[in-house]
Amino acid sequence: VQLQASGGGLVQAGGSHRLSCAATGSVSIIDAMHWFRQAPGKQRELVATLTSGGYTYYADSVKGRFTISRDNAKNTVYLQMNSLKPEDTAVYYCNAEVVEVVMGLYKTYPYWGQGTLVTVSS
Repeated sequence: VQLQASGGGLVQAGGSHRLSCAATGSVSIIDAMHWFRQAPGKQRELVATLTSGGYTYYADSVKGRFTISRDNAKNTVYLQMNSLKPEDTAVYYCNAEVVEVVMGLYKTYPYWGQGTLVTVSS
């Protein structure tokens, strides 16, 4: 399984931008999909989560501005970012929890995308 993130770039403060992350390979079932970010000099933090059951989670810093969505047919997760702020500048990583059958048992494994840089200029 491989995750390919795309959509990073330079955005002006107050603007909008959308990130995409597609899972390819032997993907059967994807449980939750997440977006994380890591700003320079800071730890990686969870930004948003969307489970297969439709549960969503947003970090307080992005709540009301960011929206996570997914296209199950394409095994793709999106992050719509609105009202961007300079403090949103970071490398954004997608993560997918993929369900695999191992010796007759269902197990979940995390996979990471390569990261895509979003720079918000003031």
